[in-house]
Amino acid sequence: MRRHPLALSLAHLWAPVLALLLALIAASALHAQSARGWDDSAANLMVVLRESRGANKTSEGLVPSPKVKAWVPDRGNIEIANAWFEVIGDMHLRFVFDTPSFMPNATPEDLQRLGLSPEAALDLALQNIRRVYGEPKATPWTSLMQVQGRSPDLDSSCFLDRTCWNGLLQRHPEGLVAAVVKRGGLLYAPLADARGVELLRRAVGELHATSDSMRISSALYLFMDGRWSVFQAPVDAKTR
Repeated sequence: MRRHPLALSLAHLWAPVLALLLALIAASALHAQSARGWDDSAANLMVVLRESRGANKTSEGLVPSPKVKAWVPDRGNIEIANAWFEVIGDMHLRFVFDTPSFMPNATPEDLQRLGLSPEAALDLALQNIRRVYGEPKATPWTSLMQVQGRSPDLDSSCFLDRTCWNGLLQRHPEGLVAAVVKRGGLLYAPLADARGVELLRRAVGELHATSDSMRISSALYLFMDGRWSVFQAPVDAKTR
């Protein structure tokens, strides 16, 4: 079938325009990636939990963490502001960007650039984790249950996934007791399971202490009525 000469002329006319547009889009994406060396778009924002040693924040909520002090050659001691927020107990969250080899910290300026409040950033980061690494699932672990996704580095982040815990709460409306001992170790037992809760009480300190640089929290947390509270205070905690 022969194409009409006018159609051929239009196709010939638009081909360079389309090629230019595609080149501009590709160049823009490459610039966004190379400016800092990683993808710092909203679609790549994620969140991790880390330890706040000696803390015991008794109420759940996002409170900005203190600035980090660091020594930089030719500048001496400086303060660095990261998008870190105290959550509860002895844990704080860090907004990060996902890369194959490491997770660079997001900054308050990143959240502002993306037009996100801390709460909106948390919702988006959890959505991104579920999209990239799958929905968290609860599986048996000895006499307890363990919550896992497809990345051990982000398993502890599932603690922040209220959708996950509200789903588990439907099976155990009396409440759930959880431990976030390390990055790949998010454990829980139903509050009605006295044996499981006692096992968590006795084991959380040792599991946390032996997790070395991977450790997160030595506390136990209770999820009830859609919110977290401290069920057992962290070891050597200072209440605040």
